Amino acid sequence: MEYGLVALWLALYLLLCYVGATVAAVLFPRFADRGVAFGIPVALTILWLVTYFVGRISLTAGVWGGLVVLVAAAAVAVRTVDPVDGRAYAEVAGVFTLAFCFLVAIRALDPVIIPIGGEKFLDFGLLQSLLRADSLPPEDMWFAGEPVAYYYGGHLVAAILTRLTGTAGQYAYNLALAGFYATLVTATYGLAGAIAADRGVPRRLAAALSAFFVGIASNFSTPARFLIWLLPDGPARWVATNAGYELDGLAAGPGQFSYWDASRVITDDAADFVTYEPSAAFVIDEFPLFAWLNGDMHAHMMSTGFLLLAAALCLSYFQTPAVEWRRRLALLFGALPAVAGLMAVTNTWSFPSVAGLAMLTVAVAPADPTTLLPNSVGERLRFDGLGHEGLRIGIAVAVAVGIVAIGLLWSLPFWLGAASGREIAVLPDRTSLLELLAVHGVFLVPFGLYLYAQVGSALGTRRARIAGLATVGLVFLGATLDVAAVGLLGPLLVGTWLLARSPRLERTLPAFPTLADGGDGPMDFEAVLILAGAGLVLLVEFVFVKENIGRMNTVFKTYMQVWVLWAAAVGPVLAWLVARWRPSAESRRQWTSVGTRALVALLVVSTSLYGAFALSNHAEATGPATLNGTAYLNEDHPREAEAIRWLDRTVEGRPTIVTAAPAGYRWNPDDGEGASAPASLTGLPTVAGWFHEAQYRNDSVYQNRVADVEAIYTGASTRQRALLREYDVRYVYVGPAERARYGDVTIDHLSGVTPVKRSGGVVIYRVHQEQL
Repeated sequence: MEYGLVALWLALYLLLCYVGATVAAVLFPRFADRGVAFGIPVALTILWLVTYFVGRISLTAGVWGGLVVLVAAAAVAVRTVDPVDGRAYAEVAGVFTLAFCFLVAIRALDPVIIPIGGEKFLDFGLLQSLLRADSLPPEDMWFAGEPVAYYYGGHLVAAILTRLTGTAGQYAYNLALAGFYATLVTATYGLAGAIAADRGVPRRLAAALSAFFVGIASNFSTPARFLIWLLPDGPARWVATNAGYELDGLAAGPGQFSYWDASRVITDDAADFVTYEPSAAFVIDEFPLFAWLNGDMHAHMMSTGFLLLAAALCLSYFQTPAVEWRRRLALLFGALPAVAGLMAVTNTWSFPSVAGLAMLTVAVAPADPTTLLPNSVGERLRFDGLGHEGLRIGIAVAVAVGIVAIGLLWSLPFWLGAASGREIAVLPDRTSLLELLAVHGVFLVPFGLYLYAQVGSALGTRRARIAGLATVGLVFLGATLDVAAVGLLGPLLVGTWLLARSPRLERTLPAFPTLADGGDGPMDFEAVLILAGAGLVLLVEFVFVKENIGRMNTVFKTYMQVWVLWAAAVGPVLAWLVARWRPSAESRRQWTSVGTRALVALLVVSTSLYGAFALSNHAEATGPATLNGTAYLNEDHPREAEAIRWLDRTVEGRPTIVTAAPAGYRWNPDDGEGASAPASLTGLPTVAGWFHEAQYRNDSVYQNRVADVEAIYTGASTRQRALLREYDVRYVYVGPAERARYGDVTIDHLSGVTPVKRSGGVVIYRVHQEQL
């Protein structure tokens, strides 16, 4: 186990946290900890932005320039704010260290970077490409000669940290993965704590609950399967049949548990997608623990800490009084677009969410959005009643459009170069009520109870019960009409909006019920997070990005955002229910107190089952602890291990290589499946790699390259020379997969092509372009 590297990376993260916290204090002056929990996202954002733009000229200059700008920003900030509070920093550092070491322990037991079961070859290939690159954008390791056609911003973050520490890529992959996880947990802890402090509920309780739900908890699929297993055979079969669960996996017994099942709860009708069998599941409903246990360093994971940074900036706006209009404008059109620009290159799916969060925040915040306008304009836009509410929403939409526009400018090189378009489609196969409850119930249950408690405190238990019964009726009506998401989330959206706006609605609409009377007041910023998550879930029920895999990617990338936003909200919600919900009658108050504590305990225990089973299985199935993601090559691919390592260690820069194509998720050399391993594991660009390039670019263009690769290996000598010159090939890799696929390889017959490395079943040829 590489303890020295773990200590080095942890020290770097904690140093970035401290320096970034100095800048964060300027952005979050009203947070309970003054934004210490966002020190790492703030520091990484500054480092990234400088590296991204200066890196067009020199990546090395960009990294070190980013450090200079970060230190300079902290030096300026420290003159205007108090030093970082030592206790707050120690608390945050403790949370980060615990989460970081937890994930390091998981990855050390299973560090392998393999093609099957995820996107690790894509992620590691991008990291290796960035480590080899002199400037941005990096060359595509699966499409030599062209810039990468994928959002690589998160991999750039990992590459920055890798360059700063001087770590080899095979170790940096897992250490960066642990850092992204710990950043997510810590940012959730900080955001939930700040919300709870505003609500007057126990800060650490709320923060700890939110950190648990984002870092450890699973959806309800695993506890449901576990309950089915506990039942006798007859009732178990009846429940499984009506709930839509197969009596396999955990439902058949703990010994059949698979950590994969809980991420494949939703099944769409695949009959229209000829690429796959009609029985296949086309939807991925991941949650954080599954994602990090599976071990991809993928965009939807690396962006989560920055999504929460955007949410924190929105909370800072929410807390800022109307008289401080300059600060509010700076947050909306200065800080948020910069984060949006980073998000566009890191995970384009989350780019619109930054603007959506800002729109909701401006619409429901205490400060009237008209105060953002010049006085002369604001005086002309004075309306009463619903007209004023419409004006608020209109200004909020305009703010969102402005953030998108400035965010596009921050990320303009990405849109001009690597970004690729997809067709938008509508009306996909809709999710059933039981599927929605299995995936989102862990949050919908406490949110529903929270709404009930708020309405009951303000309007009385009788009215709350009527509202609750009406909600149940709408849920079943939606399920009957095959719009279960509308019936389930519609009342949540409406109720949350009204509770969030109630104090302002009372002033503009005299007939509006006084929801704040008799209770602890309406919702605060947690309402923004609840609305944002519910809106995203509803959106993907009707709109999706069209691909030959249905809405799998749309749900996949969207639901992770939903989980993160709702996890940050659920801690303050549960803490409020435990500490502040006080029905009028004393006996009812006692039962409510017991019931809410039991609910919290039940949620924690039930959603911990997945982690208990998954981590136990994970520990049993692994070998010696290491963070070396390519150590498995010696055992699993002994014929190619040394050759691939020779390429990685010996070949400098980014010379083009040739490997078998097309390639995909399987590395079975004897069947001609090479998975583009030499390119994916070294970052050296190959002429044609994974079939993903057909999606990123154009199928015919990709297939032309595949044909060219075959000609390089087996074609006529004149054609071979022409293609080697066309693609500026410097090395030709001939291993087991190439021989199995192409048979009689003739590239070695050319003058100017000489063997430079023989190892096991591999010969690597050097192409001397000047001799061709």
